[in-house]
Amino acid sequence: MNIREYNSNDLHALVELMGELGYPTEEEILKKRMERIEYDPMCFTFVAEVHSQVVGMIGIRQLYSYEIDEVATQINALVTKKEYQRKGIGTALILYVEEWTRNNGSETIVLNSGIKESRKAAHEFYKALGFEVTGYRFIKMVTMR
Repeated sequence: MNIREYNSNDLHALVELMGELGYPTEEEILKKRMERIEYDPMCFTFVAEVHSQVVGMIGIRQLYSYEIDEVATQINALVTKKEYQRKGIGTALILYVEEWTRNNGSETIVLNSGIKESRKAAHEFYKALGFEVTGYRFIKMVTMR
C-alpha cells in the first residue's frame, strides 16, 4: 500500500469513495469542491493506493481554535472502499495523518462523526485508535437569501 497526496487524476476514484461514505456526488461537482480545497493552504487530501488503484482517502485541515494555543488538525473525511475495509487501510491513513500532524506543528487531531446507527462501527474504530468522545456536534441549516 502507498499513501500519497491527492492529485486531479484521482477525481473519479474520489467520486466513488464519496458515494461509499454516504455523500454521492457527480464528477463535475466534486471537481469544483476539490479545486476549492486544493486552493486552501490549510486543507490537505491524501489517498491510499493498492496496486496503483485508489482504495481510500483522508481529508484534513489545520485550524486555529479558541480552546488551545496550537493549530489543530481536523479529519474532515475518511473512507475506504468497501472491499478493502478491515484490511488496515483506514488505520494506515490515520497513522499517516498522525505523523503528518506531528511534522506540521500540531499535537491535536479532532474529527466529527454522525450519530447514525450506520456509524457505530466507525466510532469503535476511532476509539480503538485512541480517539475519545468529548462532546456533541450540532448543525443547523440556514437558507441563503
